[in-house]
Amino acid sequence: MIDYSKLRAALVNLERQWENLEGSRDRDEISELDLEALQESVIKRFDLALEMSWKLLVKYLVEEVGLADVPNGPKPILRLADGNNLLNGRIEAWLSYVQARNASSHDYSGAKAGQTLAVVSDFLGDAIWLYEKMSRQKWN
Repeated sequence: MIDYSKLRAALVNLERQWENLEGSRDRDEISELDLEALQESVIKRFDLALEMSWKLLVKYLVEEVGLADVPNGPKPILRLADGNNLLNGRIEAWLSYVQARNASSHDYSGAKAGQTLAVVSDFLGDAIWLYEKMSRQKWN
């Protein structure tokens, strides 16, 4: 049996920090340094949640779908998951999440950070959908 609790925790943490960042953008008392720290936290949590998502997809494809041999790496896993109707027809979005993650993996500032932050909201929706699909549990 696959344990989805860590993925759920990662998504909850990302969701909370995303809401915190969004609520902080227009507050005058938030310094640029604090805003940057919030952005970095969201990016790191996005990175963790994305990694957990594709790695759990590997387990799901083997244990639940019954595939004997699965490739390694997020892009081939996502393509295989899409072929098994596990991404709600949103393969291009998932590939863009990997691209955004790769772009910001060592640089959380500037345009690269902006590229990642731009996909977080969509990622949350897609990752929660995937969590529900794989775990067969409602999000709330």
